[in-house]
Amino acid sequence: MSDSNRDDGDSRPTADAGSEPDHRDETAGPEQPPSPSDTDSGTGVGDRDDTGRDPRDETTQIANEERRRKVSVISALVAAIGVWVALSVIVIYDVSAASFWNNVLVGSVVFLAGTYNYYRIVNDIPLSVGISGLVALLGIWLIVSPALLEMPVGLGLTESPFWSTLGSGVLIAALAGYNAYDARDARRVATESESPRA
Repeated sequence: MSDSNRDDGDSRPTADAGSEPDHRDETAGPEQPPSPSDTDSGTGVGDRDDTGRDPRDETTQIANEERRRKVSVISALVAAIGVWVALSVIVIYDVSAASFWNNVLVGSVVFLAGTYNYYRIVNDIPLSVGISGLVALLGIWLIVSPALLEMPVGLGLTESPFWSTLGSGVLIAALAGYNAYDARDARRVATESESPRA
């Protein structure tokens, strides 16, 4: 005879002493915050979902592409100005040994750092805030160094390493400072989107 107290609607298997435990989906729990790869850092990293399409709206995609293009052009410009600073004292200007080595070394570092940041942004890697900040500081040094190293002040472009170095320093400091600000801002946006929402 059947037990009238037994609930026939309960179809859960009972665990016997020798049987294996019931393996239900115990991993399903409260919704987890998005992983860093699911967030948009503004650099293109993590912009695609599992199907390979970009879930953001078209306006955001266009804005991020435009920002990436602008930052890559600025990094390339910084690298080009670094080349000018280094080569100008080799090819054009007649300066003291201290001024010569100052411009060659600082220009070379600016060129390498600008090229490195250009490489990063073209390959969808966020700009390095530290590298951009270093380049901005080197730009400030180039503003100050012509007076400290007593570079000759001439009237024409070919006779004025003072104004060439100072102008290059202003451009480098401004452009690299913008890149450092943009890189820090992109990192802040990515960090905020990674934090769990209340």
